[in-house]
Amino acid sequence: MDISMKRRTLLKVIVLGDSGVGKTSLMNQYVYKKFHRQYKATIGADFVTKELQIDDKLVTLQVWDTAGQERFHSLGAAFYRGADCCVLVYDVNVSKSFETLQNWHEEFLKQADPTDPEAFPFVLLGNKIDVDGGNSRAVSEKKAREWCASKGNIPYFETSAKEDYNVDEAFLCIAKTGMINEHEQDIYFQGISETVSEAEQRGSCAC
Repeated sequence: MDISMKRRTLLKVIVLGDSGVGKTSLMNQYVYKKFHRQYKATIGADFVTKELQIDDKLVTLQVWDTAGQERFHSLGAAFYRGADCCVLVYDVNVSKSFETLQNWHEEFLKQADPTDPEAFPFVLLGNKIDVDGGNSRAVSEKKAREWCASKGNIPYFETSAKEDYNVDEAFLCIAKTGMINEHEQDIYFQGISETVSEAEQRGSCAC
């Protein structure tokens, strides 16, 4: 089939987690194959896009990054609205970043207000596994997997943005997970007129 004839899918992915866990580094490694040791704290929100092909579908991942600091928690529903998947990131060497995952999980569900919160797709990334050869690790893989199991068996990946370890694999899973949700949303929204969704899109820009 001619590639231009294939169905294009746009997936909105929100990346959440404490400041400094490596959200921006993971995104830049995935999209640009670059790692910079120093990143300024992300102010407000920004997104990068990456095109990939899954089976016979062309998928554009629109990956939204937000600063993890408390003062940016009030990004508002417009930032979260329309998300197809939420990625939670913590630093395996910092216990606090793992402990706040519950807050991020709840914050997303509150702000995004998905039609079926129990079924909404999340993916968890434990980042910075390269640090100190793993000797300074504070959160075990077992503990992380138990947390994922308690949330309905959400997928879990251990990553290193610096070493480009498991980054592509994680985002491929994120894309596939988001596609399932997007398909379910398509079915749910079939009965809603186009004019309503257009009005919502115009309104969603007013952060």
